[in-house]
Amino acid sequence: MYRETSELLLFSDLGENAILTNLSDIFRDFHENNADKPSLIRRIYKEIKRLLNLATKYGFDKNLWQNYLTFLLITNENSFSLTAERVGAGEGTVNHFVKNDFRIFHRLFHYDFSEIENALGIDCFTTLTHYKAVSKSEKNYYKSVSEKVQALSEKLCEANDENEIFTLVTDFYRAYGVGMFGLNRAFRIRNLGGGVEFLPINNTDKVMLSDMVGYEIQKKALVENTEAFLKGIPANNALLYGDAGTGKSSSVKALINEYYDSGLRMIEIYKHQFRDLSEIIATIKNRNYRFIIFIDDLSFEENELEYKFLKAVIEGGVETRPDNILIYATSNRRHLIKETWKDRNDMEFEDDLHRSDTMEEKLSLAARFGVTINYSAPNRKLFHDIVKELAKRRPNIEIDEEELLTLANRWEIRHGGISGRTAQQFINYLEGRESLKNVNS
Repeated sequence: MYRETSELLLFSDLGENAILTNLSDIFRDFHENNADKPSLIRRIYKEIKRLLNLATKYGFDKNLWQNYLTFLLITNENSFSLTAERVGAGEGTVNHFVKNDFRIFHRLFHYDFSEIENALGIDCFTTLTHYKAVSKSEKNYYKSVSEKVQALSEKLCEANDENEIFTLVTDFYRAYGVGMFGLNRAFRIRNLGGGVEFLPINNTDKVMLSDMVGYEIQKKALVENTEAFLKGIPANNALLYGDAGTGKSSSVKALINEYYDSGLRMIEIYKHQFRDLSEIIATIKNRNYRFIIFIDDLSFEENELEYKFLKAVIEGGVETRPDNILIYATSNRRHLIKETWKDRNDMEFEDDLHRSDTMEEKLSLAARFGVTINYSAPNRKLFHDIVKELAKRRPNIEIDEEELLTLANRWEIRHGGISGRTAQQFINYLEGRESLKNVNS
């Protein structure tokens, strides 16, 4: 194994402390008699534990060794994989070196562990190649990653040589991309002082636009802008504003479920992270995806200045906004920034001699969003329609319409008024109540 990994070229950077690298060092020491048996076993078990932890995180199954090697291939960001992501497999001298790497991976896929297992009296590698995972909720692992890795792993296992591996892997790069952006649909960011780190969100909301009752005009406007963006047609940043609980955030979140396979990805950021916007954009602007930077519940108080960072990024500066990035925001405020009576006069104040100019600067932020979509609270009829439709989708709710709407009216009075969110919360309560009745009966 050491000889194989030492000959890798484009895929040689496996990451710090990679399992494959550590196992290769162990196998080298085993063949060169550089370590005693107990030491080798301890080191092997340490890497096996790490591989099992990775398998649990991503829900790998059956042949964990081949799953792991596949995971390495589709997450290794190098000059070839990033180019293949953008333009697919082309003709070039680099393919000679790539296929040499894939020839090595083909040998690793079918590596014979019997020699070291027999010598050390262990069977962990054999066990890994016939693994049966414990079933678990998809909220507890990266399901979409698991499905892609295992599907490709089975195909790579059946590949006859490096040429077939080349076709399979480059097709995957072109279809899904490489690295974490290729495997995940949504991200948060973290900056601990050493730059921006992207954190995949494994349990994204599964909501679809069809799940939302009403607001057809609003959803249509959002879809048209998003589809234009995905097709490379000029599109605008979007602001969804209006009453609380009307589905603004759900509409945006539904987009990644609707258009993930079309290359849409989403990065959710918070107000205190606006200083990182330039670095975020610099990282993603050359990738073969369309990114929505999502800002939920956006608003600013009078003394907050973070809006200046957002305003500069949305439209301004020497560098234009990349074509593969849009900003979608939701807010309960149409103009995003709280206005006071002090904002509304032209008297001179100690802190600002031209107060009206400052107000105009604040209000101009909302104007930077080319698409503005209003989500207003539903009227009583629409509220009832939402309740009835949601109730139809819950088979445990068996109640006549008149009683259903009477209970819904009582619920909204005590729980924040008429809104889609109130309707959803009422249905959740009702289903729980009806389910308990069935359990206790």
